[in-house]
Amino acid sequence: MPAIEENFDVCVVGAGHAGCEAALACARLGLETIIFTVSVDSIALMPCNPNVGGSSKGHLVREIDALGGEMGKNIDKTFIQSKMLNKSKGPAVHSLRAQADKAAYSMEMRKTLQNTEHLTIKQAEVSEIVTDDDNNITGVKTVTGALYNCKAAVLCTGTYLRARCLTGELVTHTGPNGLQAANHLTESLINHGIEMYRYKTGTPARVDKKSLDFSKMQEQFGDEKIVPFSFTTNPEDVQIDQESCWLTYTNEETHKIIRGNLDRSPMYSGVIEGTGPRYCPSIEDKVVKFADKKRHQIFIEPEGLNTTEMYVGGMSSSMPEDVQLAMYRTVPGMENVKIVRNAYAIEYDCINANQLYASLEFKKIHGLFSGGQFNGSSGYEEAACQGLVAGINAAMKIKEREPLILDRSEAYTGVLIDDLVTKESHEPYRMMTSRAEYRLLLRQDNADLRLSKKGHEIGLISDERYQWVCEKERLIKEEIERVNEVRIGANKEVQAFLEENNSIPLNTGVTLAELIRRPELDYDKLAVLDKNRPDLPEEVREQVNINIKYEGYITRQIKQVKHFKKLEKKKLPQNFDYSEIGSLRIESVQKLNKLQPLSIGQASRISGVSPADISVILVYLEQLKYTNPDLFYQLNGNEEEK
Repeated sequence: MPAIEENFDVCVVGAGHAGCEAALACARLGLETIIFTVSVDSIALMPCNPNVGGSSKGHLVREIDALGGEMGKNIDKTFIQSKMLNKSKGPAVHSLRAQADKAAYSMEMRKTLQNTEHLTIKQAEVSEIVTDDDNNITGVKTVTGALYNCKAAVLCTGTYLRARCLTGELVTHTGPNGLQAANHLTESLINHGIEMYRYKTGTPARVDKKSLDFSKMQEQFGDEKIVPFSFTTNPEDVQIDQESCWLTYTNEETHKIIRGNLDRSPMYSGVIEGTGPRYCPSIEDKVVKFADKKRHQIFIEPEGLNTTEMYVGGMSSSMPEDVQLAMYRTVPGMENVKIVRNAYAIEYDCINANQLYASLEFKKIHGLFSGGQFNGSSGYEEAACQGLVAGINAAMKIKEREPLILDRSEAYTGVLIDDLVTKESHEPYRMMTSRAEYRLLLRQDNADLRLSKKGHEIGLISDERYQWVCEKERLIKEEIERVNEVRIGANKEVQAFLEENNSIPLNTGVTLAELIRRPELDYDKLAVLDKNRPDLPEEVREQVNINIKYEGYITRQIKQVKHFKKLEKKKLPQNFDYSEIGSLRIESVQKLNKLQPLSIGQASRISGVSPADISVILVYLEQLKYTNPDLFYQLNGNEEEK
């Protein structure tokens, strides 16, 4: 018997951005939950860039909030600069980004965990998962031998499994920021038949603000009007004095130093085994792969209000310390820079996410869920949304309720998870707006309208909050109907207004909606011509404007989604041997047998499964009506027709 044995409903392993969301979701749903971390001081740590959001990532944070997660609320409390990216483009790619006070963000999240009922924090390294003879998770063990029995577990180990940090020739077997690595769990997972990958990521140096010359850099300000991440945050509460960031550039001298020392980089000397992120390359990678580029952007960003450390964004590296100092000092404004913390690369173990269902439950181990960088993704936001879904589904499993599975037409989170569990990936996955087929429908501004109902049904969104979302929907619908009916005549006042706004004059009367669709006009600008306009909240006015302006495109995407839904509704048998279907290519049979897709839609997105293969499967499904009616009706869920 172990020295300690305790019982919980859910064990969450890891307290990074994924683990925090998973644990909070389970505890808030009334389940006794324990979250393990190698260091309580590393809860919600930001070992790389201390920011939340950004292109496509801002969408994920809004979706986390709409489902009842914590990341949006936490960054609203602790940001020091906020900016809406891509404002010159359409609303589909508008993305909120906020620079965090790193220490405050971590401390605020820790405070939230500590004050959540049913949630226990434990500093310990989990070394083993425990299962019964039927491959059901029954608990986890720590390195001390303590046993924690549970009904479900969520693995959110981030970059800690067998981690090692590399700075030139120096290799230290630690996790990020010199924290303790988790060296024992990998062996247990392999023994349970889990396929592991080895990935890497990196981070730039932190430098002393006092050693920088900002006069040689371009100052970067936050937005004058700050937009919060959480739909529950009062915008008036976040209008603060913001810190500045700074823009500078590398140059030929920087690149010359890097090229001259590539043999000392562990990335190019063969010391690093793991695969790095394609879309967040090190400065060495940039110089080698984009040899024709004379300079690269470098953003100097504050780490917090109570530190002089500055983050050198865009210049992550695994070069030796002396090379780092030399190359940093070639950058304008950094000629006398002092490095506080060296840049480093970090290698770690993660899984092949094809081993997971769309619920993020392992196919081989019932009740074991997985989220975050452990699933082969990169980024705080990607981690947090997976952690939230994994935590929700661990709770749903225990409560014997249907899992939350978001499809590609419902959320960026759905796109991300579907990509991870369906597509082959051999590098850290990063969310991008281009990955979402229906991105005009999946805007960050309408995440609450898309997902709050699901959050409410799960039990993470309060009745009061959901009632406001329903009211907001009603107000939007009624106002769109109204502006489609209101007619504007071609009188002098209207013509003067149009001339003032560089808009073509009217020859005859038009509806207010027709004027809103003009690129140079919008709903708010036309208020002066709309005499009977109701007094509506800004968030309602924003939705009215977007829905009218992009009506044609939105209608087209809704039609595409209907077709997509048809394929998603065509269910496939589980634990099925696809070699039984004649005419399928060998590659397709191998991929389908390995991944066991839930639907025709998911099967069609598997690399190596062709449209011709999908046609063959569809014919087979139709034949089931006669050859195996029980299976046919089981898949189609139509017992009455049977």
